[in-house]
Amino acid sequence: MTSIRRDILIGLVCLALAIALPIAVPGRYVVTQSTLFFIWAIVVVQWNLVLGIGGIFSLAQMALFATGAYAAAMLGFYWKVPMLAAIPMAGVITVAVGILIGLACLRLRGPYVALLTLAIAQVMYVLIVNDTDCFTTAGGCMPLFGGVRGIGQFGDIGLRALFPSKWYIAHYYVGLALLAVAVTISIVVIRGPLGLAFRALRDNPGYAMSRGISRFKYQLWIFAVSAFFTGIAGGFYAVHFRVVGPTVFSFSTLLFLIAMIVIGGLGSIWGPVLGAALLMLADEGMRELSDYRNIGLGLLLALFVIAWPNGLNGWLHRSPASRDR
Repeated sequence: MTSIRRDILIGLVCLALAIALPIAVPGRYVVTQSTLFFIWAIVVVQWNLVLGIGGIFSLAQMALFATGAYAAAMLGFYWKVPMLAAIPMAGVITVAVGILIGLACLRLRGPYVALLTLAIAQVMYVLIVNDTDCFTTAGGCMPLFGGVRGIGQFGDIGLRALFPSKWYIAHYYVGLALLAVAVTISIVVIRGPLGLAFRALRDNPGYAMSRGISRFKYQLWIFAVSAFFTGIAGGFYAVHFRVVGPTVFSFSTLLFLIAMIVIGGLGSIWGPVLGAALLMLADEGMRELSDYRNIGLGLLLALFVIAWPNGLNGWLHRSPASRDR
């Protein structure tokens, strides 16, 4: 219970600071970048459940994110579904895709899971960019998935109309609320009996299954939970940027996000959020040094892997004496 109370206290303090940020720093650039941080933080918090808690080396998270983004965009574009309904529907569609991926990974371990899930993401990417046949001629030739141009003009959640000049602040608070829910679910899973079951399957699957813990059930469960919130994040990403294209499958983005988990601390509650914040700040700090940006981020990742393999979260939980060594 002490750990849960501490997590709740940390969460409330962070939430209060985040609520006050647009008031203290009202600049549009800071607010919009913070909204993007919320989106990526949701993705890595949920990815951490699969990778760090479940011990499943899945690289399908960007495919699930893209599924949510495309599902919301296509529901709005083709069927005129309001985005307030399309985003949760996209989350449910992403759950179905996540369960299918989970079923495909059941008999695999370690790098084989990574290769299969990465292959699934690449197949989805290739299908979308090679989609050139006209599905509709409204506004010109439009492939089913938008092809390389992507899909736009699918609507929004109405905040741009309600707050014409401050819509980006409204989006900021929506992103913050989604992140708060995603982190709360992460705390419930990691600190509860489900977390113990997942860690048992991760650390000693043979013994865990001999004690009646079903790997089949728990693996599909964690894929489904992670997929739902990742799909929601993808749907909100689509609404926030008003366009969805194959760039959401970007391999560099996938590496950027997995680096957030590693730098923050794999398998911890607050590590992915800390890692996302640090890498977003580092990325912004090196934006003017475009030629050395990726090199700098790579060196930062290498530094953490060598010096602090347990990430920021592990470093913060070390004793002050050992921290100075």
